[in-house]
Amino acid sequence: MKTISLRLDDQDEILLKNYTKINNISLSEFVRNAIFEKIEDSLLLDEKKIVAARRKSKKEKSIPSEDVWKTLGVE
Repeated sequence: MKTISLRLDDQDEILLKNYTKINNISLSEFVRNAIFEKIEDSLLLDEKKIVAARRKSKKEKSIPSEDVWKTLGVE
């Protein structure tokens, strides 16, 4: 198991310790959960962008490449 160091000023440390105490979780558990929630949120955003792009592409009119070349005067 690996260890990660984190630098906090005194106020942040107090806030973090109070939060974990109130919520009855260890500091390690809190940080681990926060990290993985951030990763999960990021992946969900990427997934939503992909789905939106697919929906948009289905609505857009497509033109055969042959027609594009003809319009450009290249055959």
